[in-house]
Amino acid sequence: MPTPFLSSEEYDERAHQLYNEGLYDEALDVLREGLTLYPNSVELHIGVGYARLAREEFAWARRSFEEALVLEPEHEDALAGLGETLLRFGQQDAAVRCFTRIFELGYSDDLDLMLQVGRALFREASGRDRPELFELALEFFQQAVAQAPDMAEARACVGYAQHRLSHDAEALESLRHALQLDSDHAEARIYLANLMYDQAEYEGALYHFERTRPDDHWDELGIWRLIELKRSVYNLEENDPELAPWHARLTELGEDLDDVDAMLMELDTGDDADDDEAPRAQLEMFGALLTGLAGREAAEAPAHQVVGGDGTSYEGSWEEIVTRMRDAETAAGGATLEDFMQRRARRVFSETGIQLPSHDAESFLRASARAGLLRIVR
Repeated sequence: MPTPFLSSEEYDERAHQLYNEGLYDEALDVLREGLTLYPNSVELHIGVGYARLAREEFAWARRSFEEALVLEPEHEDALAGLGETLLRFGQQDAAVRCFTRIFELGYSDDLDLMLQVGRALFREASGRDRPELFELALEFFQQAVAQAPDMAEARACVGYAQHRLSHDAEALESLRHALQLDSDHAEARIYLANLMYDQAEYEGALYHFERTRPDDHWDELGIWRLIELKRSVYNLEENDPELAPWHARLTELGEDLDDVDAMLMELDTGDDADDDEAPRAQLEMFGALLTGLAGREAAEAPAHQVVGGDGTSYEGSWEEIVTRMRDAETAAGGATLEDFMQRRARRVFSETGIQLPSHDAESFLRASARAGLLRIVR
């Protein structure tokens, strides 16, 4: 039953606390209760929109943000939320109009809002290869830096966007600046290390990789590269105790269910996998960063050599090797690389119970080698 002694602001504050804890269902219950008493509260409608967005209930989120904008047509948080929701529906142009309206209304001094919109645009650009969205994301990130020049996160975001726009010299400078401001900024350090690795600056890449902990990594790519560099530089064996924590982290990441893993489990057991909302919400941006980094640099990667289980040798970049493996498998037909890796991952999982990552070629091949399915020569 609603508790009428609470104001709409108090309902909003309670829901906000629950939302920050990842308790989206509970936050939504509080907001609904508040709206029964204060149906015209813009803040409560906006809160419902963000709770729905976190639960990936995009149609309902859109409705809530639109209801808020009916009550207050120029509310900056409602515009940002609606824009983010429109991106989920693939309506990029309409979303951009919402975001640019925030600029026009003079909210460029709102640090959190600038970062929120920039991240939403960055994720969308990463998933749909829209360079103009990276440009707009960079504008929002630069506004955040203008408001907080000593904020490492804002500087790092500028670096991520600069890299995706092929401004690598500026990206390196921004990421280094971010680490000068906060040496514990793990995401910036891992991204910088990967970027240096792709530019064949292996000594610098190892320097930064070695200043991360296994728990800082939420993607296999950086860990594989760190292991490769440590083995090469220090002449370590595969089972050297110094590498054990990194192999353990690879195992942990392999056990975490991502979208592909969930699909595999459903195909093999028929059970529905539970949603893992909080980690996905926290790591969505970082996933886009590393996936995009691996994809953009694939054409520039040094030549590698892989020997398949049947003795066939493949050379080239990681993507070229997977392409040749796909082409050699007649059953693959006209499958895309992603389809091929997912199909191979499903087969391996059903036969061995081993889960292979399928989001980028390098991680796919390294995990296959670790499972004994092939051998990486270089």
